[in-house]
Amino acid sequence: MPVTSQISVQLRKKVVKTSWLALPNGNTGNPEAFGRYASRLSVQVTGTFGAAGSVTLEGSNDGGTTWVTLFDNRGTGAALTFTTAGLRSFTDVPALIRPNVTAGDGTTALNVIITGTL
Repeated sequence: MPVTSQISVQLRKKVVKTSWLALPNGNTGNPEAFGRYASRLSVQVTGTFGAAGSVTLEGSNDGGTTWVTLFDNRGTGAALTFTTAGLRSFTDVPALIRPNVTAGDGTTALNVIITGTL
């Protein structure tokens, strides 16, 4: 499976933003180590979804051998899967996090941006 690199920047003293840009259908994002973050994380997804495009945020605590779907911290505890643009917060902070684009077409180009507080 092809992997898209991320860009991480420090926005303020204790706030970091990691972005994976223009993720196409069938790509995952290069995993980012979020274990150093507290529990305040948010994810925003924008871009072109194409036909039935979908991206899921996944986490791993075993070095990336096993990936599981992360869930938001709303009352419903919904999976962090996006089929339209949106912004959601979550509190699960596994050692590694990556986006996984599992559907779409040749026009799919999704931007996944995670902001966290150290």
